[in-house]
Amino acid sequence: MKYRNPKSRFNLSIGKKDHVLEVGGGHNPHPRSNVVVDKFVDCNYHRKSDVKVLKNQKFIAADGENLPFEDQVFDYVISNQVLEHVHDPEKFLKEQMRMAKAGYIETPSLTGEYLFPKKAHKWLILEIDNKLIIMDKEKYWFNSDLDFGFLFLTWLHKSSMAWKILRKTNPDLFTVRYEWRDNIEFEVNPEKEDVKKYFSAYWNEKMVNELFPQKSKAKEYFNTVKAMVSITFGYLSRKAA
Repeated sequence: MKYRNPKSRFNLSIGKKDHVLEVGGGHNPHPRSNVVVDKFVDCNYHRKSDVKVLKNQKFIAADGENLPFEDQVFDYVISNQVLEHVHDPEKFLKEQMRMAKAGYIETPSLTGEYLFPKKAHKWLILEIDNKLIIMDKEKYWFNSDLDFGFLFLTWLHKSSMAWKILRKTNPDLFTVRYEWRDNIEFEVNPEKEDVKKYFSAYWNEKMVNELFPQKSKAKEYFNTVKAMVSITFGYLSRKAA
């Protein structure tokens, strides 16, 4: 079941002695991963650049839906920006649970996918009631090449402090970050109308508040100040380097 929603993939519940598997490390493997698996070794269609392996990491070319390991040989498994690419999400997630008793899954959120879509993504993903809802992208996607990726991921990231604060204070707008223990609760292409509406209908106030509950003004102020301090500290650290 869901354990929590970490602020980022660098804020995970991994023990110092845990043996960690990463499925789909690609060009940006997690530094805590001991073993990294990737299916597409010679093709960068699903990532930005070539496969990267950090020092002291073991790399194995393998399919995340058919992993070459015995059951429960890892303490923790990481899957960052991979689930939206896979052929069979049910099989992929069952392999995660077979490998370890805990793990972390990160994907674009439904709103994130619409703002900066990727043609390589096969699935739309949203967390509803602590469960991952996974929908076939082709069934719900509009026929357009419209893509605001450069605006939101590059231009505003470089030029707008307000945008950086928004991303830090409201990460759920752009990504699903799901840390789990024991098992992953999920549904693939559910037919229930109370779920399908999030993928095909106007988001009214009730729906928005269910997904993004309103915070108190004090909490908003605290989160904003914390984000500004984090951004400023990061900037000063880069300048000093």
